[in-house]
Amino acid sequence: MLLAQSLLGFLCAVTAVAAGTDGAGSTGPPPLLLVSFDGFRADYLKRFPMPNLKNLYSQGVLVEQMTNVFVTKTFPNHYSLVTGLYAESHGIIASNMYDPDTKKVFTVANNTDPSWWSEAEPLWITALDKYKTAAMMWPGSEVVIHNHTATHFLPYNANMSFSERMGNVTKWLTGDGNEEGVKFAALYWEQPDAAGHKYGPDNTTILGEILKQVDDDIGLVVSELKQAGLWGQINVIITSDHGMTQCSPDRLIRLDQCLGPDNYTVVDVTPVAAIIPKQNKTTVFNLLKNCHQHMTAYLKEDIPERLHYRNNHRVQPILLIADEGWTIVKSGNVLPRLGDHGYDNSLPSMHPFLVAVGPSFRKGYRISSIETVDVYPLMCRLLSMTGRPNNGSLAHTQCMLSGETCWDVPLVVGLVVGVLIVLSTVTVLFRFLGWRRPRTIRDFQRLNEDDDDDDPLLE
Repeated sequence: MLLAQSLLGFLCAVTAVAAGTDGAGSTGPPPLLLVSFDGFRADYLKRFPMPNLKNLYSQGVLVEQMTNVFVTKTFPNHYSLVTGLYAESHGIIASNMYDPDTKKVFTVANNTDPSWWSEAEPLWITALDKYKTAAMMWPGSEVVIHNHTATHFLPYNANMSFSERMGNVTKWLTGDGNEEGVKFAALYWEQPDAAGHKYGPDNTTILGEILKQVDDDIGLVVSELKQAGLWGQINVIITSDHGMTQCSPDRLIRLDQCLGPDNYTVVDVTPVAAIIPKQNKTTVFNLLKNCHQHMTAYLKEDIPERLHYRNNHRVQPILLIADEGWTIVKSGNVLPRLGDHGYDNSLPSMHPFLVAVGPSFRKGYRISSIETVDVYPLMCRLLSMTGRPNNGSLAHTQCMLSGETCWDVPLVVGLVVGVLIVLSTVTVLFRFLGWRRPRTIRDFQRLNEDDDDDDPLLE
């Protein structure tokens, strides 16, 4: 056992040293570009031909799926990507919110009030201490946060094409004349989310056409960077915020069938509904708790800890979570969308992917899964900067980096457990044999002694 303990200690020490290795270059880090294709479900990579994207990750790293934050909506997850925080920590808990302290209402169309965003600080603000930064229509990027914006940004404009957005980002990265280029840039694009909502992820014909265009856009990223002389000198992360699941008209949950409409106010409706009870909270909750077998109701204080969602004042007193594919409405028979997201973040259909390529990344490397909050500490490492406190872990992404001496922790743990089992078995076996063998010898010795005693009688 002493040998086993020594081996375990050695492997743990080596792993700890590897985890602390600093792979940052001494000449300053390469620029970093973060691109999000909204609503790109992880398994689209397997279901549809994506030649440009597949060629990209063959040169770098593929994370097959990411566990995103709850709720699995656009605004919370995009802010988690650039802060490394769960929704309860950064305060953007949904796409529609009500703040009981300020009495303000947040919607997708009304979201630029700094008070909503200032519970956290995105990377394009934190990095200003060392670098110039840019953010192209990323959720929150046009908001003045902690009295700052990115060095370059443009207000959201759905009519601006991906090509135009990427063209601006490339100019910001290369600089203009004597102006130094930005070191960090974030770029947002609405597809394939918009198509997924309208047609559903099971419509392979239309979704296939949209994803072909998305793949062409990814090819455009590469060609733009090559033309600007940046390819091979810039780190690129291409990812998404959430997935998408199919909905249907026969899977509607009507709240008004469970309690009177005058008894509650809906802040956000589906598939996670935030409810403010107008009457007795317990009474309203009990009615909602038994409303539908495919909907789970929680009092705020009872929201499961694994969702990291209950510790914010913007979370309403009652939360309703629909099962996958089910839609919560107040009343009626109209299905709002054929595809939706926002469901429990443990569902594979909600998970996005991540591809990373550039001088700091390994080539042809795959990881099965990380969490969305892990991207932030990775980006801070790539930029050789100290980030703000966050919920992510660099240990989960460190093996993606080419400059890191990295142990495969699950493999190490498996080896340690295997060695311990073998050594424990050998130790028990030796003890067993050691116990049996002396008894056998003593038994024979006792017979010999008896024979000696009998000898005089025979004489």
